[in-house]
Order: sequence, then structure tokens, then C-alpha cells
Amino acid sequence: MTTHERPFGRSLEDFVVGDIYKHWPGKTITEADDHLFCMITMNHHPLHTNDWFAARSVQGRNVVVGNLVYSVVLGMSVPDVSGSAIANLEVETLQHKHPTFHGDTIHAETRVLAVAESKSKPDRGVVTVETKAFNQDGKEVCYFRRRVMVWKRSAAPQRERPYDGHDVWAE
Repeated sequence: MTTHERPFGRSLEDFVVGDIYKHWPGKTITEADDHLFCMITMNHHPLHTNDWFAARSVQGRNVVVGNLVYSVVLGMSVPDVSGSAIANLEVETLQHKHPTFHGDTIHAETRVLAVAESKSKPDRGVVTVETKAFNQDGKEVCYFRRRVMVWKRSAAPQRERPYDGHDVWAE
């Protein structure tokens, strides 16, 4: 019998400049997703929540609020990039290149730009990555660059579960 742990994030040594992570799965952003996010964040702009208003806009229909698109794409990248990070340090740039509409399906990829060991703390380092998100038509809808502080493999905390030490599969 083999036990498999799902990878979730990476250690500093796992990042190689130029590597690309193709995040899976994608996400279809529904009208309900958009409206809930708008209400939670108190962004009540009618372009996002009012069909009548949006029909008369430049886009001609409702546009998904940009912070939701960014949040979904950032979330897609977590298992591959920052799932075991110490901290997200900075979003250097955030661009919405094309609008996202209700019903669009978003996929994303991340490329490693730089990897640097910390000068002050030898157990960690900083990784710089850029992420691009595309809709179902291949149009780039979101781009951001960020810096993430991650552990070196030897210093990374071990995964623990509250029931560790118990054989949950014993008969």
C-alpha cells in the first residue's frame, strides 16, 4: 500500500527561473459568484449587478468585478506556488487586460521570474512569479506579478493532522 500526499506549495529549492506552472482546474465565474463577491466587498457598482445599466455600458453587458477575477486566479496558483509560503510579500503589478463576463471560464499559468535566498534569515528565500489568466477564448483577462517568501526545504514545518499517530484505517 502507498500513501500519497497532495503537493501544496513548494520549498525555495523547488523553484527554477523560467519554470511554468499550468494551474488546474479552471473556474467558470457565474453571475452568483460575482454578485456575492460584490455584496461581501461592498462594491455595488451597477456594471456588475444591474443588467439594465450594464446593457447601456461600453461593454454592453455585466462585467465581473476585477478583484474577483484576481482572487480566483490567485487562488488557482496557491497549490503550485504559495501553499506552504511564509508570507505573500507584494503584488508588484495587477492588470486587467480584457473584461471577464458572467459565464466565462478562467484558466491560469504562472512563470518563475526570480529565486533569491534571504540575506538575513538562512531558512527562507523570496520567489518572484508572474501569473496570466485566460478566458475560454484564449484572451488574457488578468496579469499580476508578486513576491512570495517561502521556506527552504530543511526548515519547512512538517504537515500535521489532529489525528496523527492513530491508524485511521485499522479494522
